Amino acid sequence: MSYDRTIRLAVTDFDAATAAVRQALADQGFGILTEIDVQATLKAKLGHEMEDYLILGACNPPLAHQALEADRSIGLLLPCNVVVRRDGDHTLVQALDPGTMVTLTGLDALKPVADEATARLDAALSALTAA
Repeated sequence: MSYDRTIRLAVTDFDAATAAVRQALADQGFGILTEIDVQATLKAKLGHEMEDYLILGACNPPLAHQALEADRSIGLLLPCNVVVRRDGDHTLVQALDPGTMVTLTGLDALKPVADEATARLDAALSALTAA
């Protein structure tokens, strides 16, 4: 089972790519609740060098509310994680497929939420590839 929605950007500037991802998510009603700079964390904690790798915890409050009303434990799968990472000369943008919520929980009540989140994340990813 695939659990991601991934696009490849030809943008070579990681900061510019990250800014574009933030804007594309904002345009679809997602705010960034958390940000984890995996590269900096592994360097600081383990002395490990790796490529640019950022995890953004994206949240669309109305969708999060609907999901929590359907299943209080769904917070374990929130927010929607979006990864921006360097892959050679490209930048990958990966979003957790919201349909995973339905698959993992087996709750049909989450399907409309997952469908809406998928449509919004797909629109954000499409905007990035069109730019």
